[in-house]
Amino acid sequence: MKFQLRKYAIGDSCLCWSLGDVISNELSEMILAIYGVIREQQQAGELTFLDVVPSYNALAIHYDPVDDSLSDLEKKIDGIVDRLLAEGTGNNAAQVATHKLPTIYNGDDLGSVAEKNGLTVEQVIELHQKVHYRVAMVGFLPHFPYLIGLDPKLVTPRLDSPRTKIPAGAVAIGGAQTGVYPSESPGGWNIIGLTLPSLLEPINPGDIVIFEKVDKL
Repeated sequence: MKFQLRKYAIGDSCLCWSLGDVISNELSEMILAIYGVIREQQQAGELTFLDVVPSYNALAIHYDPVDDSLSDLEKKIDGIVDRLLAEGTGNNAAQVATHKLPTIYNGDDLGSVAEKNGLTVEQVIELHQKVHYRVAMVGFLPHFPYLIGLDPKLVTPRLDSPRTKIPAGAVAIGGAQTGVYPSESPGGWNIIGLTLPSLLEPINPGDIVIFEKVDKL
């Protein structure tokens, strides 16, 4: 995949490195590899900044605007980005954790997801839980994991009219994405099941998430 590197500022305390305008496994893998290296160097004291936040196709570095070492930080990040783009992700991926989420597949939209995709409910459940999903980013709500790797057979448009209240722990599909609502909130994704929202708290970008069908939580 050819990446389209672009760097830009967001206000006076954030720099962004973008690699494209699409959602793809290859792009997300590269972003997460860069994220992992930056986090490792931060933890080793080689880089100093406030926070690093990945998205599907970009990486944001939040820094103290009064820090006079911004130029040096920017050069070091440029070097990491350029090196990984030249070398590929290879062995640069950070150490990640695997999280198993017990899930009751009884969501209000499970039947309609099956119908819209020409599948049985059992096939939807099987396809959804067989994947080891990568956490592309965490956002929207604290601890909401955006998961990449959904089987194309399960791609389902968001609801025409979003719900005003989705329960905490709802497992849902929105377009080509799947995720879990960590707290009660409005939302327009298709609810297919329920898991324990407390299990989302230790999940970080780059981690692996596995859904396991259970009869009770």
